[in-house]
Amino acid sequence: MTVFPTDGVTLILAIPAASAALLGLLPGYRLSARLNVLACLLTFLAALSLFIEKPAPGPFILIDDLNIVFIVLNTFVGFTTSVFSASYIAHELETGRLTPLHLRFYHAMYQALLFSMNLALVANNIGLMWVAIEMATLTTVLMVGIYRTHEAIEAAWKYFILGSVGIALALFGTILVYMAARPAVGEGLDGMVWTVLMARVAAFDPALLNVAFVFLMLGYGTKVGLVPLHAWLPDAHAEGPTPISAVLSGLLLNVALYAVLRFKLLLAANPGAIAPGPLMATLGLVSLIFAGFMLYKRRDIKRMFAYSSIEHMGIIAFAFGMGGPLANFAGLLHMTMHSLTKSAIFFAVGHIAQVTGTQKIADIRGLTASHPELGWSLVIGVVAIGGMPPFGIFMSEFLVVSSTFAREPLLAIPLVGGLLIAFGALFFHLQRLAFGAPSARSVPAPTSRQASHLPMIAHFALVLMAGLYLPPPLVAWFQHVAGLLG
Repeated sequence: MTVFPTDGVTLILAIPAASAALLGLLPGYRLSARLNVLACLLTFLAALSLFIEKPAPGPFILIDDLNIVFIVLNTFVGFTTSVFSASYIAHELETGRLTPLHLRFYHAMYQALLFSMNLALVANNIGLMWVAIEMATLTTVLMVGIYRTHEAIEAAWKYFILGSVGIALALFGTILVYMAARPAVGEGLDGMVWTVLMARVAAFDPALLNVAFVFLMLGYGTKVGLVPLHAWLPDAHAEGPTPISAVLSGLLLNVALYAVLRFKLLLAANPGAIAPGPLMATLGLVSLIFAGFMLYKRRDIKRMFAYSSIEHMGIIAFAFGMGGPLANFAGLLHMTMHSLTKSAIFFAVGHIAQVTGTQKIADIRGLTASHPELGWSLVIGVVAIGGMPPFGIFMSEFLVVSSTFAREPLLAIPLVGGLLIAFGALFFHLQRLAFGAPSARSVPAPTSRQASHLPMIAHFALVLMAGLYLPPPLVAWFQHVAGLLG
């Protein structure tokens, strides 16, 4: 058993860590932006190498079929977002919203965030995973407040305070798991190692495990953005740079969800513990319905899509809470489709905010007429995230609803109701944003470059392809992982 494997996992951690240190020292914007993209590309390629060879688990590092799904998705969206970020941040520099010093800090923190998320996903130690998610939280707090406006500082502080409460609850739950394991495993490192815990969990005190899962669900649920622990998320999306909004919605919420799923597996393997599924399903359903109603009253376009993220994380938590092969498969598919779609939407929103000079929904009108490429990109994004065919989210939502009808027909009523409420809200706003006479503010902002559209197009193409045809190897892989989830 090796402590630190020297293979693709090492590169997944070493590349962003080394890049963060180097980017903090580089003064030139162009060089640092290109290095940021290159580092993300190399990290993604290292993640793909895990399909070829998975290292043996050690006391700190674990690679299995479950976390490979999250790692590959995490590194891919991190790479595409870095491509979008390169020119988006250049515009912020040109308009004076950010200084060269801010950009050095931004690129260094971007790589530090990717390192933290990757570390949380590969950790075989529940304490190390907690530390990594806390690092990701603190890094994101600093990036949310990078504009140094009153609103950005307030959003960063809100995120810091609520995130700290959540991570404290998760820490207490982690300690309770260690206490439950100590009589069977003994004191020391083994009491925090996933593989050891899973092998001996049947002998743990079920009462302690039950209490631990409640704290863990609430703690990590704060990071997932589940209601009533969601208040930080809309502010963080609205006030931080748009690439960070894409990373938050597309990646960081998934990392926290991964932690919840790991502990769900732990509880499910103890015959005396409560079933963790009902709590997850309840919080997921409440989040879906609440976010659906809140979508109607949004006045900021980034806040609107932040509540859409809460809605979809609710759907994913509900699917995993329901459990079973079909619901777990639907949850994995929906998580993947949501990450790709929502990050692409934020790419489009980033473009829109730059060419209109505003994020206020009331000041953005007729984008399909004033900026056809952006307007129709937004239409495609809303159609996709709303669950309309032929996009991948339609397939995943159909599977979630089908599974619920088959197992718990009564729960299907609020589930479908929540989906329809959110669908109506998104299209209510879309008809004013995209169609009709352009508003006076919908004119190109003075800038020498616009952010690259390639990442947005690539994401939409993948989501469309998934809705039309899922390759059999991908289906078999997701079915296998769904079986592992119980």
